[in-house]
Amino acid sequence: MQPMFPKLVLFDLDGTLLDSAPDMLATVNRMRAVRGQGPMTLEALRPQVSKGARAMSAAAFPELNGEVSGALIREFLDIYEQELGQHSVLFDGVAELLDAIEAAGSRWGIVTNKPEYLARQILPKLGWDTRSAILIGGDTLPERKPHPLPLLHAAQALGTAIADCVYVGDDQRDIDAARAAGMRSIVALWGYRPEGDDPAQWGGDVLADTVMTLLSPACWASP
Repeated sequence: MQPMFPKLVLFDLDGTLLDSAPDMLATVNRMRAVRGQGPMTLEALRPQVSKGARAMSAAAFPELNGEVSGALIREFLDIYEQELGQHSVLFDGVAELLDAIEAAGSRWGIVTNKPEYLARQILPKLGWDTRSAILIGGDTLPERKPHPLPLLHAAQALGTAIADCVYVGDDQRDIDAARAAGMRSIVALWGYRPEGDDPAQWGGDVLADTVMTLLSPACWASP
């Protein structure tokens, strides 16, 4: 019988495992408050979360017309570090999925574009610091997603063949990175996407509506 899970499942973090948008919202609203501006809504910020600090800062201050300074990004990251894990929650089904992967004898890890120092701070809050087989942040290596290097490095570091890995992510950069690495991919449709983004066009191997969908063996079966 074919195992339900591949030997190694790699996940994006924000928008895939963790609903961190509330932490991000608290961050930008603190930034807006000191400038005398009213709060931004979660609905307005949520589509930008997977795009990173620059995109969220641009959304928070549309009057900048996308011209986000390095100083503003540093301000965002400094405040976000204070809000980290204060408001975020796991997406429904994530705890059960990770338990099932481990129970099956497979391993899982995280490859995110979040700066590594921030990602490392969130893992102990979730009890994942001793469970995640690997953590690669956006600044861990010379390249970040959509470049395939982070995924290739994760597989190599854990001694796992690319054919025995699957990557799960909610952003096109996740799927582009997996395709470039020759790794199977699953599109997390429950994550963060700008209006008009069409995940069906990304080239992922499987589109999953919910985390619980990933408890079905059909999601992991090789074509």
